[in-house]
Amino acid sequence: MTERVLPSVFVSHGAPTLAIEKNDTVEFLRRLGAGLGRPRAILCVSAHWATRVPTLSAAERPETIHDFGGFPAELYRVRYDAPGAPALAARAAELLSASGTASELSNERGLDHGAWVPLSLMYPAADVPVTQLSVQPGAGAAAGHFRLGRALAPLRREGVLILSTGGATHNLHQLGRGAEAPDWAARFDEWLDGKIRGGAYEDLLDYRRLAPYAELAHPTDEHLLPLFVAAGAGGLEAPGLGLHRGWTHGSLSMAAYAFGEDEESPT
Repeated sequence: MTERVLPSVFVSHGAPTLAIEKNDTVEFLRRLGAGLGRPRAILCVSAHWATRVPTLSAAERPETIHDFGGFPAELYRVRYDAPGAPALAARAAELLSASGTASELSNERGLDHGAWVPLSLMYPAADVPVTQLSVQPGAGAAAGHFRLGRALAPLRREGVLILSTGGATHNLHQLGRGAEAPDWAARFDEWLDGKIRGGAYEDLLDYRRLAPYAELAHPTDEHLLPLFVAAGAGGLEAPGLGLHRGWTHGSLSMAAYAFGEDEESPT
């Protein structure tokens, strides 16, 4: 007999208000959680935790971090009280060490909105243990995060969902209200989609040089770095699978992808 190995997944989380909205992306995330089934644990790579070296949350009961301001009071009452996954954090640190990457553990880090917003829609019961992995923005970050994903890939065969959350486009100075995305955002999003679906990972890692309007789509790296972890964890054997496309606030792409979707593991 065989059982499915979970793909690694990248989702764009948009604004924090996604947690209390009703729209196509909300419905997609609900279907995604149901379709993936209940993993043993979740390793969440969020754009909203940046550190000098890769750091994993080993908190037993991670708090819900409301790391934003100026939103409706209802949003600040949301709690996502999933148990922590310190054993998973230790296992991930072990895999990183075996690949030559030093990492650290944090016993206090909770779940920021990059993690709990999509998780609250995918797994609303908050009964799956979760740990977070930080990102390290900077020169050469895309390739470095792809390597992190490659090192963490064995977790997929251990019942762990590697869930990366960020944004396919992310420029808060270019938000709008229009129904259609501006040309620069649409063109970058189409380029990204084509490279992922085509399995052109070398081009993807060189997006700063090759992608149209890369500087407008991502003035800083942190919201795209989780994508490279997911891609690396999925392996080089197959292209990425498009899961969802959409827009919010004019220029924020809500695209989502899965990597390594077709793998199976012997029981």
